Amino acid sequence: MNFKILAILSVANIVVTTGQGLVVPLLPGYAHELGASGFMIGLIFGVFSISRSALLPYFGRLSDTKGRKVFITTGLFFYIITSIGYFYSQSVNALILIRFLQGISAAMIIPVSQAYAGEISPVGEEGRTLGILTIAFYSGLGLGPILGGVIKDHFGIQMSFVSMGLVCLVGFFLCLFFLPSRKSEKKFLNSEKPENLTRLIRQPVILGLFLNRFAQILCVGILWTFIPLLADQEFGLSSSMIGIVISMLVLITALLTPLTSLLADRMSKRGLMFVGGILVFISMMMFARIDSVLLIVAATILSGLAGALVTSSTTAMAIIQGRHFHSMGSVMSLQMQGHSLGMFIGPLLAGITMDFFDIRVAFVGAGLVMLAFSFISLLLTKDFEGN
Repeated sequence: MNFKILAILSVANIVVTTGQGLVVPLLPGYAHELGASGFMIGLIFGVFSISRSALLPYFGRLSDTKGRKVFITTGLFFYIITSIGYFYSQSVNALILIRFLQGISAAMIIPVSQAYAGEISPVGEEGRTLGILTIAFYSGLGLGPILGGVIKDHFGIQMSFVSMGLVCLVGFFLCLFFLPSRKSEKKFLNSEKPENLTRLIRQPVILGLFLNRFAQILCVGILWTFIPLLADQEFGLSSSMIGIVISMLVLITALLTPLTSLLADRMSKRGLMFVGGILVFISMMMFARIDSVLLIVAATILSGLAGALVTSSTTAMAIIQGRHFHSMGSVMSLQMQGHSLGMFIGPLLAGITMDFFDIRVAFVGAGLVMLAFSFISLLLTKDFEGN
């Protein structure tokens, strides 16, 4: 394993997700102040996933033939540009446009960096390799909301947007100067042609992983979007405290990922995926019944554990599939496409539910989807070749 490349990718993931986390938990309240309805708040979050979903397969497959570095650095550069857009945004429509453009940038970064890490992963250590990158990813997402809340409370939300741009600038220069050149990437030592995307998604194992990721992120998207509103309106928490609550959703996953990644390399990946899905279902039922800050904390801890189990097992399985079909970028992009669709559909449906019923109904519905898809993905992956 090339630890230098993995370290650079990890640091880049930390700064990018920290920048993203700085502003995302603040957007529901900011959009609400600008006059956005529940549906529009859901659309602000969902449009990010629309643009990302549309381009993920394209960038993933293209990186299988053109190299990884160019997409990672370009995506980071445009992330910086969108942070400037946030700073000058004064309307709901402007936020929607910025989020759309940010989704395009995101499509170039996370799945391509995961594919890069997957290529340098030794056989039998897929969970460990992607586990390191996952820790970086979730650490940034967890740190960002805390910093964003504190910065907003003391300096205003505009400074949160500036901070996002600065941390992404760090990631851009790291990758630009320290990632190996295109010709040095391991993939160019091979001559295998990447598999067609249509054939890949028809593979039962890859389809099962796709559906599992979709259902999990459907739940995460709802929590990220509407737990801040519940915490504010029903419990009167400050921006800093809301940032801490949201951070716990991902920091717990980051803290537990080293253990779950080790388990994924030693135990049944399918079994861990299924157990994680059941725990996601239970945590969503708990969120639907929250009546105190203590119950929010308990549900958050369980959700973090579930996320670590699902992410570690499914990403390890995806690496093995990507290696088998000589299409690491394409397979990881399909995984992220499931992620994006879940992040789009979840907040949008939850926003509509909030406008007509109660947001807690959406928590129950998402939990039931996760339960059903856990059984479906378990069946689809029955022929997975691995532990």
